[in-house]
Amino acid sequence: MTLSDMNLPNIITLARILLIPVFVIFYLVPGDWTYASSAIFFGLAAFTDWLDGYLARKLDQTTPFGAFLDPVADKLIVVSALVLLVAHHSNVWLTLPSLVIIGREIVISALREWMAEMNRSGFIAVTLLGKIKTTVQMIAIFMLLAHAPDLEAWWVIGAYVLLYVAAFMTLWSMSVYLTAAWPTLKLGLQNRKG
Repeated sequence: MTLSDMNLPNIITLARILLIPVFVIFYLVPGDWTYASSAIFFGLAAFTDWLDGYLARKLDQTTPFGAFLDPVADKLIVVSALVLLVAHHSNVWLTLPSLVIIGREIVISALREWMAEMNRSGFIAVTLLGKIKTTVQMIAIFMLLAHAPDLEAWWVIGAYVLLYVAAFMTLWSMSVYLTAAWPTLKLGLQNRKG
C-alpha cells in the first residue's frame, strides 16, 4: 500500500503518528517555547483524532485499515506523552494515574484481539463513556505538556485532577468492556479445560 492508495482520513491518521516525535522533541529541547510548542503539536494530534473519524464517516471512507490504525495512533500518542510526563515530573502523583491509563490500554488491546479471535469483535465497540474519557485525558495531557512541572501552579494542579478523573473513567470503561466480554472470556476458559 502506498500513500496514493490511501484515503484522506487514513492519511490524517498517519500524520497523527508522525506528530509524536515532533511534540516529544519540542518538550525535551530546552527553551522558553518548549512547553507551549509541545502542547500545540500534541493538541494538533489530538484534534486530528476527531477529524479523521469525522471525515471517514462524512465521506463514507471507513476502511479496515483505518479501523486498525486509528486506535493504534491514539494509544501511541497517549502512551508517549504519559511516559514523557512521568519522566519529567518524576513523582508518584503523576505516575499512578499514568500507570492506570497505560495498563488499561494494554488490557483493552489484548481483549479486542481475543474477541476478534473468537469472532466477537463487535462486542467491544467504543462507548460514549470511552469518548468522554479520551477527551478528559487529552485535555489533561495538553495542560501538563503546556507547563513546567510545578505542583504549586494552579494549571498543573488542575491537570493532575483531570488526569485522575480520566484514570477513574478509564477503570470504569474497562469494567464495562470486561463485563460485555465476560461471557466470551468464560467460554474460552471452559474450552481450555475441555
